[in-house]
Amino acid sequence: MMNRRKLLQTLAAGIGSPFLVTWAQAADWSPGTLPIDANLLSRDSARVFDLSVSSADPTPGGVVLWTHIAPGAWKSTEPLYLQVARDAAFADLVLQARVEPSRIGASADYTVKLDLDGHLAPATTYWYRFVYDATVSRTGRARTAPAAGTQAARLKFGLLTCQDYTNGYYGALARLAQDDSLDAVLHLGDFIYETAGDPRFQSLPYADRTLVLPSGGLVSLGLQDYRFIYRTYRADPHLQAAMERHTFICIPDDHETSNDCYWDYARDTLGAPDHPFTTDTQYGNDPALLRRLKLDAQRAWSEYVPARVALNEGATHPHDFLRQYRRFAFGGLLDLFMIENRSYRSAHPCGEGDALQRYLPLGCTNYNDANRTMLGAAQLNWLTEGLASSRATWKLMGNQTLFGQLSLTFLGTNLSPINVDAWDGYAAERRRIADVLREAKVKNFVVATGDLHTYIAAQVKRDYGNLNPFDTGNQLGVEFMTPAVTSSNIGEMLSQGMTTDQKTRLINGLSKAAVQLNNPHIKFFDSTRHGYSTLEFTPTWVEWVAYAVAKNVDSGDLLRSCIARQRKSTLLPWLMALSTDGY
Repeated sequence: MMNRRKLLQTLAAGIGSPFLVTWAQAADWSPGTLPIDANLLSRDSARVFDLSVSSADPTPGGVVLWTHIAPGAWKSTEPLYLQVARDAAFADLVLQARVEPSRIGASADYTVKLDLDGHLAPATTYWYRFVYDATVSRTGRARTAPAAGTQAARLKFGLLTCQDYTNGYYGALARLAQDDSLDAVLHLGDFIYETAGDPRFQSLPYADRTLVLPSGGLVSLGLQDYRFIYRTYRADPHLQAAMERHTFICIPDDHETSNDCYWDYARDTLGAPDHPFTTDTQYGNDPALLRRLKLDAQRAWSEYVPARVALNEGATHPHDFLRQYRRFAFGGLLDLFMIENRSYRSAHPCGEGDALQRYLPLGCTNYNDANRTMLGAAQLNWLTEGLASSRATWKLMGNQTLFGQLSLTFLGTNLSPINVDAWDGYAAERRRIADVLREAKVKNFVVATGDLHTYIAAQVKRDYGNLNPFDTGNQLGVEFMTPAVTSSNIGEMLSQGMTTDQKTRLINGLSKAAVQLNNPHIKFFDSTRHGYSTLEFTPTWVEWVAYAVAKNVDSGDLLRSCIARQRKSTLLPWLMALSTDGY
């Protein structure tokens, strides 16, 4: 029998057989050929594969593939088949596999996730499809990562965040699906919103986008609610198109669980300041209920968002059940660190109220407390050691909340951060990361961020009070924030529940001119539009391009406007060249 190394060499050479997995058994699938001629398969894919297909987490040797069987089409004795090919017509098959009926069912809400790592060739585009009950799924397209030791000429990622289903249509996702230049898509969190009508940020203007949760409430109360929300989101045809066409790398933010959530270390449970389990007296702020809510959110995410994560089914504590942060290597060009900053972070430093506590906490300085953590000790060590030891040209951190400073200032002095739900609320840990970057002389550090529903391009500094533009040792990298696909923009989101005077002060403080006057490291700021962005890397530069796509029309052919383009060179790390006139 051909050994593993020889087999992979044969595959890489492009002459592999369609039965490449006969030499090994995978945990969730085994070799198998279709029991029916492919030409005789039914094309009524929606009857069986109601949520289509998707791929995720590329390695040089594979991807994770995902699908869902419609419960009405499920049969307890019916196996699932997979085909992977080098062409969209499936004339050049490289892999066929079978998933046993026992691995499909209600326990994972009829979702199926298959890891092909080790079975595909590096830096290659593949097409894949599933077959169940003599019915073929829609075709998906996936791309593997470059091999270790190789230097790609370019890598290009789509950036997404904050796709509130109730707050708009996914025209931006339709436009992203049409971009064949992307190697992968980074989804930086808020894949779903746990709420079906939170008046602070969900005005529900679209009658056909409302949700009625199984529990009957306005907020997810557990696993069945979370699963229902994911099924609703994943039924959207524009989201399906984006996930069919591109390989996704996803990390959650707060709304996959509960708004502005954290870990309450004093009670060893989820901190959910706005959730009924915390605020409603009938639930009594019960730590057991909150811990179960976190576990349910983790389980639903692991079922409906394909990812190669560490999952311990037998664990009863959320920190043991699922570890979502992970690292990706794209040859010698880029190392990607996808961090997770909701499961281990401390409570908010200035209280759990909205105005003047989580947002614009005037007079509070607890955000400088050295004992506060955003990542937790294990993840912080993993991140800093990985950044310091990386030999890739670029080091990219996939991050949920704004990493840089966003404050009211006077001559460089920080008067008050605007949002301590972001890294400004965990300033000491941010400085520890900055110190590692500086001491290890980490070059070409880039942060890709979501959460704030805003376009931002900014310099990453160790000391934001140091306004000397010639102190290159204070400049550690760059941060690019992608806007919300649909979620309320920053002014709409933060002004709910405030007095008229507070709203006026906040909106004025968050105007483009005011933000850049108070935060000169921010080179571009726009919180008025929705869309997505791209991030392209070459050996000599990285370029961020910001696109605006309207959310108020349900169409796949909306105008895509380029509103900014920012480029940073490896040769002049202190210079950011900005163009805002589009192209």
